[in-house]
Amino acid sequence: MASGFFAILDDVAALLDDVAAMSKIATKKTAGILGDDLAVNAEKASGFVSKRELPVLWAISKGSLLNKIIILPIAFLLSAFLPWAVTVILILGGIYLAFEGAEKIYEFFVPHEKEHITADTEPMSKKEILALEKTKVKSAIVTDFILSIEIVIIALGTVINEPLVTQIAVVSVVALIATVGVYGIVALIVRMDEFGTSLINLNEEDNSVSDKIGRFLVGALPKVIKSLTVIGTLALLLVSGGIFVHNIDFLHHLLPDVPSIIVEFLAGLVIGFLALVLFKAIKKLFKK
Repeated sequence: MASGFFAILDDVAALLDDVAAMSKIATKKTAGILGDDLAVNAEKASGFVSKRELPVLWAISKGSLLNKIIILPIAFLLSAFLPWAVTVILILGGIYLAFEGAEKIYEFFVPHEKEHITADTEPMSKKEILALEKTKVKSAIVTDFILSIEIVIIALGTVINEPLVTQIAVVSVVALIATVGVYGIVALIVRMDEFGTSLINLNEEDNSVSDKIGRFLVGALPKVIKSLTVIGTLALLLVSGGIFVHNIDFLHHLLPDVPSIIVEFLAGLVIGFLALVLFKAIKKLFKK
């Protein structure tokens, strides 16, 4: 009886070792998409009132965890019974990401309604601020959902030949790392200025080391957020372009001599603007 119990413990230990080793490999494979996920979500989680940054980030994090809970079982079922559906879902998600990236570029270069705000505009009420916040959180969770699909599928691909228990354990670990790791770093980024202010107020001395570091962090935050806006937009186009190039045979062999990163960016940009034009055309049609 005791020997049977220890044999089970050995099996469990061996399984945990396999899961740890494969999780490390899967995390390395998804490192690129995790970096893009960080850039996109940091840009999405910024721009809120200081006191609301952490509550908003917590709301997005909870949404991200719910996304993973929804995606994981569906990914395992589709991978087992309808593998072609995974590709279709990836491409549809890629179109949405490309559309978001193209829309950001369009809004940067083309004047739109949001830019026509006069000095006489009344400040937003608390209700309006919360409504805008809710809209932004929903948008962030939708984007996270699509990026999460990509992360889960890539991680699943690294253990596709392993037993189902190993697949579930490894992909679940990677999904958890993606949520906790990414949003933990995002939280640090958006609270840089608060931390910097705390360092400045740490003592009454002027020009102390803590003052210099604090002022640097406070001054750096707007630049970091601006950079993340640009990086996040590029990441949307690169991730979506990568989905198209790796899953559409025609695009995969279209420009064999051009570096893959350029091909992916161009694919994301072109398809994103096509989706944007189609969206605007349909919107005008419905308005008429």
